[in-house]
Amino acid sequence: MNLFNEARVDRVVHTGDLTRSPVLEEFARLDAPLFGVYGNNDLAHQPELESHARRLGLNFVMPPRTLEWAGRRILVLHDPEKAAATRSDEIDLILHGHTHRHRLEHQGDTLIFNPGECAGFLIGHNAVGVVDLVSLQAERLLF
Repeated sequence: MNLFNEARVDRVVHTGDLTRSPVLEEFARLDAPLFGVYGNNDLAHQPELESHARRLGLNFVMPPRTLEWAGRRILVLHDPEKAAATRSDEIDLILHGHTHRHRLEHQGDTLIFNPGECAGFLIGHNAVGVVDLVSLQAERLLF
């Protein structure tokens, strides 16, 4: 959480696969509000995760989730294959997880971003992302 707090981000978005409720305790230490979606590995523990997230004041829903910030429409989902059902010409930014692989590409005017693996298993290769919504530029923060 220090990466986000040190970067002084306005908001944090989680793209799924919390898998365990203790992870939510870490997210509760963020200086910025958190918005997230559940991933496929959360389904077996979803009632517990939902209860814990609610108790901590964290905002998680089943994907897809659409957010509007800084004049941008953002689609948040776990599985990128689910984005095909969305009209990308109405979305400025798609954030996804699931693959654990870095992705930074444009499809027309839409930026698609996944910073990659961030579970903490690959020290020095884990990443989170920061997106400037004005310029629609994304960067990875490695840890």
